[in-house]
Amino acid sequence: MNTHQNARLTPHGRALLARRVIDEGIRPREVAQAQGVSVRTVYKWVRRFREEGLPGLQDRSSRPGRSPCATDAATVEQVIERRQQRQTYRQIARALGIGQSTVARILKRKGLNRLALLSPARPDNRYEHDAPGDLLHLDIKKLGRFERPGHRVTGDRQQNTPGAGWEYVHIAIDDHSRVAFGTLYPNETGWSACYALLDAMRYYRRLGVRFARVLTDNGACYKSKAFQRLCRRLGLTHKRTRPYTPRTNGKAERFIQTALREWAYARSYESSEQRRQHLPAWLHQYNWHRPHASLDYCSPVHRLGLSVNNLVGLHT
Repeated sequence: MNTHQNARLTPHGRALLARRVIDEGIRPREVAQAQGVSVRTVYKWVRRFREEGLPGLQDRSSRPGRSPCATDAATVEQVIERRQQRQTYRQIARALGIGQSTVARILKRKGLNRLALLSPARPDNRYEHDAPGDLLHLDIKKLGRFERPGHRVTGDRQQNTPGAGWEYVHIAIDDHSRVAFGTLYPNETGWSACYALLDAMRYYRRLGVRFARVLTDNGACYKSKAFQRLCRRLGLTHKRTRPYTPRTNGKAERFIQTALREWAYARSYESSEQRRQHLPAWLHQYNWHRPHASLDYCSPVHRLGLSVNNLVGLHT
């Protein structure tokens, strides 16, 4: 039963109402005043109790027993068939001589009210390489600099830091283990991407992981000649995602969302410099102690065979 919040009577209250009239002989008007309902309502529930007993006091559907003006089944089938041909509400209504509201109601009931629902959903693009180091995902997230707490904390959008500029989080994440790394640079040029890649390689090397391939999007910094030369010097095969297809680099995209929620916007920082200083500690917690649902609720370093008590993750 899903009784609304302002209901005067529940099945228990209806039974009490009927027994007061039938068994105790109280007048319906007095019972109605005592329970805050109309006299007509009292007569209704007394009649149902006499005819059907306690089951008759349960909630019923408000749907009518018969609907002589309902749209016939043949018309409904034609509406669905025309919708599957990607016709609009107006086209269907004109062709069948019915109202657009009727077409909308039928299609919503059948789950075809949006054209996107006519096409099957794309299968989940889930994959995972067999061993650590097989593939390194790279990406960049742009964050605004600030010298005092912003509108996310104060609620005042007019309070800002003019001329503070931007800073860029260059992130890296191992496809197999989900061990992640991130560094902050003032721009997203090719040279910054090179320095960030070198920092990541040093970090993973201390964990005993060496990479064979890197996967990036089609950003200008990753297409630069400097980044291409560095990949060749490091012996890395550079692969890029299909244009406008961020789902290919989904692990990096998902890590960025986690970083924003649990690090960048998780607390009130006095300045962007304080946020920068907190990044290494958060990365250590993410890699060494945070459980991951995709890893059977183990930490990423668990897949590397490292103990969570190992403090190497703090030295970034």
